[in-house]
Amino acid sequence: MNPNLRKRMLGLLFMFFFCFLGSAAAGEVSNPLMPNELRLFEGEHARIESALPVLAQVSVDRPDVVQLGGNAISSAANVSFGKGKPLLLSSQSAGEAHLHMKLFGQIPLRTVKVNVIPDLKVIPGGQTIGVKLKSSGILVVGHHLVSTSGNSKQSPGEKAGLQLGDRITHMNGIELKDVKDVASIVEQAGKQKKPLEVTYKRGDHVHRTSLSPVFDEQDKTWRLGLYIRDSAAGVGTLTFYAPQQGVYGALGHVITDMNTQTPIVVGSGQIVESSVTSISKSENGEPGEKRAHFIKEGRVLGNIEQNTDFGIFGKMSTNPEHSLYAEPIPVGFAEHVKEGPAEILTVVSGQKVERYSIEIVHVSTQNAPQTKGMVIRITDPRLVNKTGGIVQGMSGSPIIQNGKLIGAVTHVFVNDPKSGYGCFIEWMLQDAGVMVKSGQGKNLKAS
Repeated sequence: MNPNLRKRMLGLLFMFFFCFLGSAAAGEVSNPLMPNELRLFEGEHARIESALPVLAQVSVDRPDVVQLGGNAISSAANVSFGKGKPLLLSSQSAGEAHLHMKLFGQIPLRTVKVNVIPDLKVIPGGQTIGVKLKSSGILVVGHHLVSTSGNSKQSPGEKAGLQLGDRITHMNGIELKDVKDVASIVEQAGKQKKPLEVTYKRGDHVHRTSLSPVFDEQDKTWRLGLYIRDSAAGVGTLTFYAPQQGVYGALGHVITDMNTQTPIVVGSGQIVESSVTSISKSENGEPGEKRAHFIKEGRVLGNIEQNTDFGIFGKMSTNPEHSLYAEPIPVGFAEHVKEGPAEILTVVSGQKVERYSIEIVHVSTQNAPQTKGMVIRITDPRLVNKTGGIVQGMSGSPIIQNGKLIGAVTHVFVNDPKSGYGCFIEWMLQDAGVMVKSGQGKNLKAS
């Protein structure tokens, strides 16, 4: 046979066989095609189906990590795999293994990487929490004109090049830890008629500028011509507590300054006990909100160390009160999430956490962290009657499906408040430090 014709036929044969590669199931995992990579928890089993019209031979290089058919075998052993003969995997220990698939025992077909991750469980939240957050540095949230002698008006801060969203970290070399520190520094510079040396951050870049305070003739004080702020407060929902690592995750989305819409860089902060007093119901075009108050002398639940696209994270020493779970439950990766029924945990009155039914109507395929992992719809008539759907303050409410924590509520659709977005829990676990972020080697951080 002509060598070129032989190559062409072999290529067509490969295409034909790849079209028949089927689906994989690991617990509740399913994929439309045989994946290039599988993730399993320790002790988890996977069943991989295929429509391959002939049998392929499969071997594994690390039987100490993954065993074929659930039996202990040597690394040289192999099993048959094809239509009517599924491939059964049994994870043994944390690590990385490779499945080598060959046709007729000779022709390499595919190599599948299997990542086995130490068993991971966390305690779902649902409690309404109060959030007290102080920024790292002083945030510029606006400019204003100062009335000076001769009826002229100016903004020294704007003239010095400071923009909304800039974070002032130092004045004359003095680190700013509280907005109250600014007034005395400005007054001293004004009386001495010396410009301030201002250090500020814009994004990830550090800048310096010279700013000369002016005397406000109306208020008889020295001004910068800037509106500044160093703190934020509000309510949200606790998503999970990881007792092994002593950390928590909440909100499911970043906290931004309401004026500049820039993420607040954490200087310090706390989450505290909070109680829902009333609900403003969501309506089409107008999302509602939980009205809650911080409990006087309420227990501090944890600190705030990070504010990321997926929420706030920090240390927590014990499982908060009013939890529906005394023990941790398994988590589910993105590939475990299916369209269909699920439930959320949240509070609509006082501090009582309750379960409410939802429907997951769409699941996105994500290989890297993205905030809009799934579209959910509230189906529980009790919650719809009380809230109209998803309301502000509900963000962070844990989403549970088939006994696994799979994500958190993040946003509401303004024109359809019964629906909204959720993020996958694995992205929150990464930001909490429970799981190592993608591309950094092992999947689970040692506790």
